[in-house]
Formats: sequence, C-alpha cells, structure tokens
Amino acid sequence: MTKPPLTLYLAAPRGFCAGVDRAIKIVEMALEKWGSPVFVRHEIVHNRYVVDDLRKKGAVFVEELDEAPSDRPVIFSAHGVPKAVPAEARAREMVFVDATCPLVSKVHIEAERHHANGLQMVMIGHAGHPETLGTMGQLPEGEVILVESAEDVSRIEPRDPERLAFITQTTLSVDDTVDIVAALKARFPAIVGPHKEDICYATTNRQEAVKAMAPRCDAMLVVGAPNSSNSRRLVEVGAKAGCGYAQLVQRASDIDWRALDGISSMGITAGASAPEVLIDEVVNAFHDRYEVTVEMVETAVENVEFKVPRALREPA
Repeated sequence: MTKPPLTLYLAAPRGFCAGVDRAIKIVEMALEKWGSPVFVRHEIVHNRYVVDDLRKKGAVFVEELDEAPSDRPVIFSAHGVPKAVPAEARAREMVFVDATCPLVSKVHIEAERHHANGLQMVMIGHAGHPETLGTMGQLPEGEVILVESAEDVSRIEPRDPERLAFITQTTLSVDDTVDIVAALKARFPAIVGPHKEDICYATTNRQEAVKAMAPRCDAMLVVGAPNSSNSRRLVEVGAKAGCGYAQLVQRASDIDWRALDGISSMGITAGASAPEVLIDEVVNAFHDRYEVTVEMVETAVENVEFKVPRALREPA
C-alpha cells in the first residue's frame, strides 16, 4: 500500500538546553563519585523518560528534603530551590550539589540585589511552578508579588508603588511577557527591570523556531512533558503563529493519528527538557505511516555550555 506524502518540518533549535544538559550530567557524575543511591529533590528536569533513566542508574527522587537521609548526597533540581532548602541541608550536615540552571541563578541574584536596594519584587511567573517557588523563596515572605497575567497587574497592591522591580520566570512565552511588562510599566512607571532579559536564550530560540515553522504546517507536535512550562508555551506559540493543530506529546505512543488524518505537512519540535531520542521516536513513527520529506527550519545556532560544580570534578 502506497504511503501518503508528508513534508516534515523539524525545528532547530529544539530539545535539550545547556542548563538541562548540565543538570543531568550532575546527577550522573554524583552517582559515579558517591555511588547509589543519590537523592534528588524534585524531578531534576521535567521529563519522565529522563527521570526514569536516572532512577535506573540509582537516583532516588523526592519532593522534600526531609524524605532524604542525612548520610547520602542530595541534588537540587535545575529549577532552583528556596533558600530554606540548602539552609536545612547545611543544618543536617548533608552533602549537597545545586543543579540550578545558571540562568535561573542569575534571576535569584537580581532579586537579592533589588531587595538589598529596598525594592519590592514583582515576579512574572506561574503559581506553583518549582522555578517560581524557588525564586520567590530567595527573599523574605511578602517581598515578592506574583503576577501571572496582564489582568493581575491591576489587582496588586505593593508596599510603595515608587519602589518596585520586576523579574520573570525563565521559561515564559516571550510575547505574553511583553504584554505583562507593558501593563506593569503603565501602572508603575518607576518600576525597575532586569539589566538583561530574564527569559532564557533557549526558551526564546525554541519559540522563534516555532514561529517560523508554524505557518507552513497543517499540524505541529511538541515533544515534552505536561509539567514542562517551556514545552507548554511552545504549543501556545505554535497555535498563535498560525498552526491549526498544535499538541503536546510525551512519546510517539501519545500521537492522535485520527486527528492528523489528511495532513500534508507536519512540524515537530521539543521542549528544553526533552531528549533527542524521543524526537527521533516521533519522527520514525511518521516514517512508518508516510512517505516523509524532512526539512529543517533553523533560526539560531546554540553553542552554550555550563560547567558542572567543582565538587563533582574533584576526586571523592
């Protein structure tokens, strides 16, 4: 039986970013150095395949530090943690390694600097996301006001409207954040912004690739986890950029083939915590059903690399 033709557009950049790559490497190097088990507070990155793979190697994932014993190493996830977490680890005399993405740490440092200058922070982010919780937890209670939308800006009541600064979660939609920042500046003209954009290079680059790809596609799939903020934003960006059908899938087995019936062009990308093996799996699933022509949609070249902490490079 003849397979129908399909043009498959593959976004570049896609998948792993430098912060995710570093975080996974930290867990693997910790297992090599100290043996198993090594405990990890929260999923090291938001991807079930990655977490399950590290679990097989000896990593134990817990949600809170009190679930980890004091005599085994513990790693803090790439999303960052409130200050109280490393403080507790020190009090328990635990060996710990912080795998927080350096670009998230940059936002933490900004928040502390503004706080030291007497400014109250407004954080643009998603309530309950571990990165948001980690960033807000860098400062005392009440010093960070969370806004999730431009509508939220009209409802906040800061201590002093003339003494404000804003920071953002690193994995937000670039376009949505522009609207929220505009609302903040309109209501609080004196508000201070970051020296450099808080939304990370990888989030921005993946969204730009999707914007370039989406208008050419009948449908688009984003390989990523439901709890991955940057993956979910890619779905939203694809839909806004003109793709009629944009969906998130974790694996090829999640593809709804009936919804794709009759398509002649398909776009594929992946969130920053999705490994290339899962992208290949999805691409191969299309090769099984279609006569595929692959076209790359490349909007940026990434060559960023972050070093792992010195503690892991030194002998045990």
